[in-house]
Amino acid sequence: MGNLCGPKGNDKTESNKSNNIDQKIREDQLEEENKAKLLLLGAGESGKSTIVKQMKIIHQQGFQDEERKKYVNTIQSNTLFCMTNLIKAMDKLGIDFENSSNKDFAIEVVQSDNLNECYEKVKTLWEDGGIQEAFSRRNEFQLYDSAAFYFDNIERIIDENFVPDDQDILMTRVRTTGIVETLFEYEGINFTLVDVGGQRNERKKWIHCFQGVTAVIFCVSLSEYDQNLFEDSAKNRMTEAIMLFEEICNSRWFADTSIILFLNKTDLFRKKIKTVNLNLCFEDYDGGCDFDNASEYIKDKFILLNRNPEKEIYPHFTCATDTDNIKFVFSAVKDIILQRNIKDIGMI
Repeated sequence: MGNLCGPKGNDKTESNKSNNIDQKIREDQLEEENKAKLLLLGAGESGKSTIVKQMKIIHQQGFQDEERKKYVNTIQSNTLFCMTNLIKAMDKLGIDFENSSNKDFAIEVVQSDNLNECYEKVKTLWEDGGIQEAFSRRNEFQLYDSAAFYFDNIERIIDENFVPDDQDILMTRVRTTGIVETLFEYEGINFTLVDVGGQRNERKKWIHCFQGVTAVIFCVSLSEYDQNLFEDSAKNRMTEAIMLFEEICNSRWFADTSIILFLNKTDLFRKKIKTVNLNLCFEDYDGGCDFDNASEYIKDKFILLNRNPEKEIYPHFTCATDTDNIKFVFSAVKDIILQRNIKDIGMI
């Protein structure tokens, strides 16, 4: 009789083991469903790094004072770089100083590596008509989008007690090299946001990030349709973005991956389109200097690059320096990911 009881005990043990395994599988599956890896791609200067900073501001309790202070040197260096580039551009474009005495100031600024030593000269030069003319032609050379912001805030920037606020940090420009991962939790989902440098020599690193991607966020700068690449002065930035998006959108690596399109820098585009017609870049564009017409045209241009009728592209117009806008857009991104996760486990 004792032998008859043995198998029943073993059956119960085996059943418990099986239940534990099933529970562990369910827990692992739930954990995977609550994870999302977002790959942030796009050409250089498209605003990817600003998106990363916004995630820190919105989802990681922002920048602490010690972190903010570390940005002071970068902001001052960016400011000096912008003025130096304007001065050099004047020479290339054959523009004269409105006030000839400012030539000496310009020489001192170009030779300086410390904004605090020459900020008064930078301030004076910014008010010169020649510098302003060069600034109006900034699409013809390399200049940070934040140049005017720096010059207009130069008194605050050089103050010895200057602690950069969120807007100051969002405006800074540091070229992304390598791979930068940002981790944060949002409404029950654990996000990993992967930012890879967008300039050509950085793109060879992209393939190392392609595995296990939940969604690709591709950033395009709307406002750079009349500008050329930092790394190739003969190549239009918008043309480069189109070529790159077509490659990513139709890549075998992302055949089953959601593609989210950030049409970025709407603030700059809204200003530029009033005076620089989009047909400068797209000869068939006939919508005039109208923001809505031009932005919709560019959006359609990108969406039509998708060769897979089963694949949906999710476009959003963004201003990466506007925290409220990015909050709103990222909420929509989260909804897209949730829908995709539900679909993947067969609930819809």
